[in-house]
Amino acid sequence: MFTQYDEEGNLQMVEEPPADYVYTYADYLKFKFEERLELFKGRIMRMSAPNTRHQVLVGKLHLKLGNFLEHRKCNVFVSPFDVRLPKWNKIKDEEITTVVQPDLCIVCDEQKIDQKGCCGAPDIVVEILSPGNTKKELQNKFDLYEEAGVQEYWIVEPEEKLILIYTLANGKYIGKKPYSEGMIITTEILPGLAINVSDIFK
Repeated sequence: MFTQYDEEGNLQMVEEPPADYVYTYADYLKFKFEERLELFKGRIMRMSAPNTRHQVLVGKLHLKLGNFLEHRKCNVFVSPFDVRLPKWNKIKDEEITTVVQPDLCIVCDEQKIDQKGCCGAPDIVVEILSPGNTKKELQNKFDLYEEAGVQEYWIVEPEEKLILIYTLANGKYIGKKPYSEGMIITTEILPGLAINVSDIFK
């Protein structure tokens, strides 16, 4: 069940949104919902509730990245944090149709940050898989981040204890060799960063 405001500002209940309706960030801001949602090109996508292991991994990565970025120009943000991904410089609330909440994201351009969150592609996005993630959701986000110009996309696989990193090159993601326990994560985006994968999963 969804609740939203109509054009006159009256609260109304909606069982399911119309199949052909394209929601915008302006609509998103008016929602009053019991569950977390994202917008994928105007379509509402429900977010699964994170489990304990998921949150532990988010915390460890946030701590590692946050400590490294202290006194540097980049900032790390943890969900819930709205990331608006506009197309063709359409940055007005009523023009943006994609809003995601990555588990973690790193933004180095302070002009993309405002009181609502981030408007534009973060430099790095980190998503941690959970039992509720579907293949369709993963594919959608992969495509969205690639299209938006996110420079690196990290996917953390708790069951396999792997971290997959995709780097944008000529508009397409290229996957690196999976990082497993004992390996050290580095990235050209953050020179000097070194994260031991074992420290994340232990």
